[in-house]
Amino acid sequence: MEIGLSSAVFYPEVNTEDTLEIIKSLGFNTAEIFINSFLECEDDFVDKLLVKKHELNLNINSVHALSSIFEPFLFDEYKRRRDEMLEYFKKICRTGRKLGATCYTFHGMKYKNFDNINKDLICDIYKKLTYIAGENDIKLAQENVSWCMSSNFDYLKFLNDKNIENLFFTFDIKQAYKANKDPYQYIKIMNEKLVNFHINDRDNENVCLLPLRGNVDYKRIFRELKNVNYNGNLIIEVYRDNFFSYNEISDCKKKLEKFL
Repeated sequence: MEIGLSSAVFYPEVNTEDTLEIIKSLGFNTAEIFINSFLECEDDFVDKLLVKKHELNLNINSVHALSSIFEPFLFDEYKRRRDEMLEYFKKICRTGRKLGATCYTFHGMKYKNFDNINKDLICDIYKKLTYIAGENDIKLAQENVSWCMSSNFDYLKFLNDKNIENLFFTFDIKQAYKANKDPYQYIKIMNEKLVNFHINDRDNENVCLLPLRGNVDYKRIFRELKNVNYNGNLIIEVYRDNFFSYNEISDCKKKLEKFL
């Protein structure tokens, strides 16, 4: 288990290709790469990222994408729209494979009433998505996201019960609190299918803070992770306005490592 850093923390000030050097300079050896535009999925661009990855000896844990633009429409009732969005999904998967990522952090379907969704269609779509991800040697890691169906415990239990091959989970602390849900319940539901973890903090005034800056009970978080045999990495993912200087991030890493 390592403490990693998401390139998303530098959005929108730093271009994706320039974040790798910053991540390494702050003492991180593991990163999640956030794809901020589809231009960043083009072969020439990904090849440049790959060269930097090797030069820096940086491990790419996972890829994330500008999800709100296309992921919800992968579940649209209109097939032509689904098929078009699927081409973008394939681009992200191919990018993840080239970068050597182990998983794709996935937001997915926009929130709806669980009783009214087309469950058969959703299962069929997940099977198609997980198959495509598997073809690219990466795991599809459904993240709990406050504005998505994945914030709903019943929805996650439903997905779990279907035993869809190559479907796993990413847990994000801040997203649990933004959804006003018990974070520990998410970990219990995801259980041993949890393969990626976004670590951050919060308090009564702030929805997101650097880890150990708020009131999240990290001792219990790590205890719950141990209970589900989690052995993946912990990826710091916060917003750019959650820190003033980059040194705050490296200091945070050192403090978190005491929990490992």
